[in-house]
Amino acid sequence: MDTSIHIEKEPRLATASAEAEVNLQDLESRYDESDGYILDVDHLGPHQSIKTARDGRTVLIPQPSDSSVDPLNWSQSKKHVILAIICACTFLPDYGSVTGAITLIPQAAEYGITPDEVNHSQSGNQFMVGAGGVVAVVLSTYFGRLPVLFWFMVVATATAAGQAGSHGFSGFFVPRVLNGFFAGAAQGSGLMFIKDMFFLHEHARKINIWQASVILSPYLGPLLASFMLTQLSWRWPFWIYTVETGLCLIAVILWGDETYYDRRLPQEKQPPRQSHLLRLLGVEQWRSRDLRNGFGESLMRALRTVARPVVLLANSYYMLTFAWVVGINATLALFLTSSYGFGPKQIGFFFFAPIVATILAEAIGHFLHDILARHYIRRHQGRLEPEARLSVIYLALPFLLSGLVVLGFALQRRWHFMVTAVGWGMYVFGTMVVSVGISAYQLDAYPRESGEVGAWINFSRTAGGFIVAYLQVKWVAKVGAEACFGTQAAVCAAVVPLVVVLQIFGKRIRGWERGALKRS
Repeated sequence: MDTSIHIEKEPRLATASAEAEVNLQDLESRYDESDGYILDVDHLGPHQSIKTARDGRTVLIPQPSDSSVDPLNWSQSKKHVILAIICACTFLPDYGSVTGAITLIPQAAEYGITPDEVNHSQSGNQFMVGAGGVVAVVLSTYFGRLPVLFWFMVVATATAAGQAGSHGFSGFFVPRVLNGFFAGAAQGSGLMFIKDMFFLHEHARKINIWQASVILSPYLGPLLASFMLTQLSWRWPFWIYTVETGLCLIAVILWGDETYYDRRLPQEKQPPRQSHLLRLLGVEQWRSRDLRNGFGESLMRALRTVARPVVLLANSYYMLTFAWVVGINATLALFLTSSYGFGPKQIGFFFFAPIVATILAEAIGHFLHDILARHYIRRHQGRLEPEARLSVIYLALPFLLSGLVVLGFALQRRWHFMVTAVGWGMYVFGTMVVSVGISAYQLDAYPRESGEVGAWINFSRTAGGFIVAYLQVKWVAKVGAEACFGTQAAVCAAVVPLVVVLQIFGKRIRGWERGALKRS
């Protein structure tokens, strides 16, 4: 959809008495309300000038200011360059983390320990990706988006080089875990950047692009590492990862910009933008820190957000659905070796299955999420409720369940490896669709806490994966792949009622949350 701004100046007739009182001020205040968003201008009552997309019909939420420094007013090329940088930085942590799943065996031989012990470094790295994202968002709320991303990427580049050039398992473990923490900045704060630059009706498509980089990264890393190990040392995949991290750092330096803009402030009180270098280092943001949340308030925002019942329910569902992805990514190379006798090259080719699944999910999701939203808007008098974003989960559920079941049976019974690949791909397809739905729902429900909800979504994903990655190998060895992956499918089915509760009661719960916060 073309999102060039159009001013709708002629008043429209209201379609309901409640909508007849809507004006521009109401539209702005509703952005933090829990009663949904009116996106069709035909369903607004008599109003002042409302800014719409070029179609003259889609209401722009939030309404952009008249300032050229407002990120909502940036050119489409600038917005998408920054989105591409965020996606590239988001791609890094899982790419680097799961690369280690392929290097386990040669590393274990060099260190004189078991592959399962080497895998502990990978589990620690994965957990710190989530923790680093939460810390990055807290710091971004206080210091600004750009400088936090820049400094985190500086340390991420240094620790990436540290793990590649390390000696001994202890020398490898420490920089690897630290790298997960600092490389996870963009992954935790991606929703924050999307919210800063794009309008509400654009969110689902941009989240779909961003989530594709999250889902795709843990498959491209092992794929490339597998091919490298046929001729090169295990260190080469980590050196390549270091180069990629350095290139992302350079992109942040050259084309990144501060996306935070408080449109509640009048134009004369907006902090001036003077130097790209000073914004990159955080000097300009530090000078205007009195206009933003204090550090204590930034920390409390993150804690209050995770304590919201809706956030807890949504992220509990997501954690118990996505955790198996991380466990599979971290251990499947070992299963393929034992079940099919695959070497590094065969394992590398096998990773094309989830890559194809992710690309298909991104392509279909590019249209699917908007189609479902438009259908809901037509049936509800031009209004979009955040809970409408959750409907897509039911479409993904068959892929999640059947994918895990097929994967378990194929590994234990040693069915043809193409069946294993199809099962894995089906599950990955489902998780991609679910990830966008959960992210879009929480962003629409809590737009002012975009960074915080994004960070906790990411933390729930990595925390669940951290636990499963520790247990997966021993779990399969004890009960077999059928029982292991069958149990995982059963968990995915058992937590669906959480989605039902959110769809039925989510709006009411959010209203209760808002009232409780006002009373406190």
